[in-house]
Amino acid sequence: MASRKAGTRGKAAATKQAQRGSSNVFSMFEQAQIQEFKEAFSCIDQNRDGIICKSDLKETYSQLGRVSVPEEELDAMLQEGKGPINFTVFLTLFGEKLNGTDPEEAILSAFRMFDPSGQGVVNKEEFKQLLMTQADKFSPAEVEQLFALTPMDLTGNIDYKSLCYIITHGDEKEE
Repeated sequence: MASRKAGTRGKAAATKQAQRGSSNVFSMFEQAQIQEFKEAFSCIDQNRDGIICKSDLKETYSQLGRVSVPEEELDAMLQEGKGPINFTVFLTLFGEKLNGTDPEEAILSAFRMFDPSGQGVVNKEEFKQLLMTQADKFSPAEVEQLFALTPMDLTGNIDYKSLCYIITHGDEKEE
């Protein structure tokens, strides 16, 4: 009995930890999209416990006609969630894939090219010039919209480390 209770507590703690996903993930999608993701999640969550596990994935693949899925592939899928995959984590994973956000370290590396002194800041005016003249050119209005959300240091330079965090994790003020 005691071991069963301990196992239940462990599962409850894992479920509670999974529920602590970023609450602003729901703002990334329209209500109709969220409903579609809920339906997809329900189709995958075969045992209806609110968490996608390996047996859920195996059963889903089996229903789609793929009977022998390598264990490593299933493990890799589950590890993308970095913990139990509840609906919020599921939605976050799709949000990252659909929005094409690069990992935080990749974005930081790109900004470091414009910060040879390693101060953690980029000159706002130089960056504005680049945005308006290179690749997918920003309009002046788009630049101002970006700068309205961009953390700046006391001298008006872009704090790109904070900006990278906002890009990859969301703005804490939104929550």
